[in-house]
Amino acid sequence: MRQLGRSSRYELLVHKDGVAANLRDVGVGVAQVLPVLTVAYSVPPGSTVLLEEPEIHLHPLAQAVLAELFADVQAFTQRVMTGSVQTKAQAAKAPAGGGGTGVGLDLLPWPKVDFSKFGPVERKELGRIKKISGANLTRNAVVIPAVTNHDDADITDLEAFRVQLNKENEKSGIKVTMLAFLIKACVAALKKFPDFNSSLDGDSLVYKQYFHIGFAADTPNGLVVPVLKDADKKGIFQISQEMGELAKKARDGKLGSADMQGGCMSISSLGGIGGTHFTPIINAPEVAILGLSKSAMKPVWDGQQFVPRLMLPLSLSYDHRVIDGALAARFNAYLGLVLADYRRILL
Repeated sequence: MRQLGRSSRYELLVHKDGVAANLRDVGVGVAQVLPVLTVAYSVPPGSTVLLEEPEIHLHPLAQAVLAELFADVQAFTQRVMTGSVQTKAQAAKAPAGGGGTGVGLDLLPWPKVDFSKFGPVERKELGRIKKISGANLTRNAVVIPAVTNHDDADITDLEAFRVQLNKENEKSGIKVTMLAFLIKACVAALKKFPDFNSSLDGDSLVYKQYFHIGFAADTPNGLVVPVLKDADKKGIFQISQEMGELAKKARDGKLGSADMQGGCMSISSLGGIGGTHFTPIINAPEVAILGLSKSAMKPVWDGQQFVPRLMLPLSLSYDHRVIDGALAARFNAYLGLVLADYRRILL
């Protein structure tokens, strides 16, 4: 490395993953910007240093400064991610006069509380899946103007048919669930209302000619959404079998990225747990998600009297940039018609 001069104040940029260094005039002061570390030097104007060997020999002062910066890089990254500090790039993009640290949204900073002041606490780190899904859920909830349409579907006859199918095929080892029927019903609805089978791409809509349906799977490590491919080409038994295989892979932590990509629409089912309705968060770049709650017997007026019917709550969240309220209501109403009389899926 050439001898450093003392004529002016310059900046040496050292990349963490490389060996190249670049010098440029910065006047005075040293900026610390991730993932590039900056160190102040005095060198002749316009000088450039190229470090070609993995072993880098620096001035003792530079070594000391770099060691200090590298030791602090992890803590600084964590503070940036939590929003407690900003990089210069973030600060430059912040709205003028804004006092928040909402990374472009000018939100209030996240409250910092010492919970141990109020009683005993235990601290546990989030799992890998929750860290990844948490970032996606936050983005989707904040960016997408979502609205949820709630409705009820009469599944009395369909549930009786499902039970009958399982009795007739109990030796096959394949258990047909209501979710399999919902997947086929959603395919029929996507064909009838193609805006639901689209994705935003800038100022354009991309209409998909395939029908892949994602379904939320609860695992010990968190929520994942495997995608059942080409649901329009498969029957109820094949869908049920593949759903079981994907769910097992999810529980065993063996889902690959390809198993969770390419979805046209997602279904989140809480029917086995409880609840009436909820507001599922859309899984971008999809434009809709269907939430299913626990079915229950309810009195329904048939024109002459109240009769007991098994009703399934439907919660359809949709991206209002693509879908308006009337279209969403029609989508949910059509789903209800198909589930009430599954012969309509053949039309």
